[in-house]
Amino acid sequence: MDLKVKWSPEAVEDLESIAEYIARDSEYYARAVVTEVLSVSRSISEFPMIGRIVPEIGDERVRERFIYSYRLVYLVEPERILVVAVIHGKLLLENISDRIEGST
Repeated sequence: MDLKVKWSPEAVEDLESIAEYIARDSEYYARAVVTEVLSVSRSISEFPMIGRIVPEIGDERVRERFIYSYRLVYLVEPERILVVAVIHGKLLLENISDRIEGST
């Protein structure tokens, strides 16, 4: 399949916030988490349907992969994959639907 992976501005902001938060305790772990999130985001281009359907949304186009304690949420579109959020696994997906609707 090999679709191009794009990041929404909100998802970039999510990842930056996560990195800043982790870096308060450890620059090393902040870099490790960011590196792994970026690695997983690149890997979904080849097999986008490998991620599970986000249960809160229930749309087969909206999928997620887990990286450590974080959820990488993405939308599979015909021409691309859009990363819409990176959030802690214990947080609710409150405004993710708004992000998805705004991207289509």
